[in-house]
Amino acid sequence: MSSPSVSPPDLQAPPRAGRLPNTVGFYLLASVVVAFLAGSSAPTPLYAIYQAEWGFSPITVTLVFGVYALAVLAALLTVGSLSDHVGRRPVLIAAIAVQAATMLAFAAADGVPALMAARVLQGLSTGAAAGAIGAGMLDLNQTKGAITNAVGPMLGTATGALGSGLLVQYLPAPAHLVYLVLFGIFVLQGVGVLLMSESSSPRPGALASLRLQFALPPVARRPLLLAAPALAAAWALAGFYGSLGPAVVRLVAGSNSFVLGGLALFTLAASGGAMVLLLRASAPRTLMFVGTAGLFVGVGVTLLAIANSSESLFFAGTVVAGAGFGGGFQGAIRTVVPLARPHERAGVLSVIYVVSYLAMGLPAVIAGFLVVHAGGVLTTAREYGIAVMALAAVALLGLLLTRPAANRPVPA
Repeated sequence: MSSPSVSPPDLQAPPRAGRLPNTVGFYLLASVVVAFLAGSSAPTPLYAIYQAEWGFSPITVTLVFGVYALAVLAALLTVGSLSDHVGRRPVLIAAIAVQAATMLAFAAADGVPALMAARVLQGLSTGAAAGAIGAGMLDLNQTKGAITNAVGPMLGTATGALGSGLLVQYLPAPAHLVYLVLFGIFVLQGVGVLLMSESSSPRPGALASLRLQFALPPVARRPLLLAAPALAAAWALAGFYGSLGPAVVRLVAGSNSFVLGGLALFTLAASGGAMVLLLRASAPRTLMFVGTAGLFVGVGVTLLAIANSSESLFFAGTVVAGAGFGGGFQGAIRTVVPLARPHERAGVLSVIYVVSYLAMGLPAVIAGFLVVHAGGVLTTAREYGIAVMALAAVALLGLLLTRPAANRPVPA
């Protein structure tokens, strides 16, 4: 995401006639990122219902999850910086409209092809909105925007997973109601964005911004190489919880509760967001070290829980692993991105996105294959957990064997 093209407006400045105050606009944007990520995690507790109704295997569950991750990645790499050129509002209005339509597509889905199509549309609109929302919040308030950009997606993921599980468990129309609720939220948010003032002046280069940028300046290559195992471990774990997590926790707990299925992803994402918030003032290297160590220890605890069928131990391990997910990812970004000059950061972020979203989608699909063909859910969970721990161990070893680099001033 490139820098905003205009100076951030004063949050206390009087709004234009008929427009929302900037303070209200900021919190509206924060609510949009929460809603988008809530929508992305809402299907997680529903996979068991879809499997029962349509008779598909865990491979299909992970494919449905994987196509979402790839669609988000495709949108981030193409239209992720479009709002820097055409303005935040046009991109957001289009993305919210597509997201609202996607909720209706989910509610009307009658089979796997419709579910896949809805996930692709959802991923594309989420990726398109991410850059505009993040930049828009920074336009309005640099300090609050940076914190909300880090914590908001995790809060949204947590809210969507738990809220969906509660609606599915206790209210009627389980495969429809959660999507209709989200549809209403997106409609209201779309109206709100229409009433916002534009925070970024249009500038030329919109078509050029759609070109993929994969460029790593020499100074960022070694730090990214060291951060890659931490990124892969964190996002592979998130992908597993978002796809097969509900099946694992139901077997460990011996319960078919949909709330438990959503609670696992909620716990992972909520503890990740709390970690980022609590350690936001820590040095990037410290944050990545603590986060990666948390991944290693937390996943190890969940493996003990699976071996002993302990529900409480499983969630305790998930809390620690989730804190590791949040800390490891934020530590990696804050270690690598500041090393690049402003005009190089889009290319660096593109590489980070590729590593992260491929790690979220592809291992989960492989896990689905292993569930069907190589031993079942719990055996696959153990093998997957060992792989995540191995990646975390490689990241920790790299941190221990390298000296902290002095912060290099980056010219504007």
